Amino acid sequence: MLIRTAVTICLLAAAALAQDIAAAEKKWAAAVKARDVKALDSMLADDLIYAHSTGIVDTKQTYLAKIKEGRQVYTTVEHQKMDMRMHGAAGVTHCIMRMVGTNQAGPFDDKVMMLHIWVKKGANWVLAAHQTTKVQ
Repeated sequence: MLIRTAVTICLLAAAALAQDIAAAEKKWAAAVKARDVKALDSMLADDLIYAHSTGIVDTKQTYLAKIKEGRQVYTTVEHQKMDMRMHGAAGVTHCIMRMVGTNQAGPFDDKVMMLHIWVKKGANWVLAAHQTTKVQ
């Protein structure tokens, strides 16, 4: 009985953490689309690695500058599928996304696989790493 109760508590805690990560994903997508640099600044880790499907890798500072200056604009940021794994105080999401917008190369309308690594910092989840790969 005690073991079953402990397992149930662990499963409920993991489900709550997964809901927190899913909410963080939606918050990130909304902030990127809205070009909300203030919101992004609070949800991106200071040592962020942000690797685009183009092969360009940004830091937090360079990515926020692109968003602020309009050099990276998203008109659509749509999660089509999301899988998640929890690893202690870290969560990994693997998503299929549709990303539409413009960047230094011009307009894009891409279907991508996206990998995010979220880490718990105090009461908040912050994005520590982002990687996208174009898919057919």
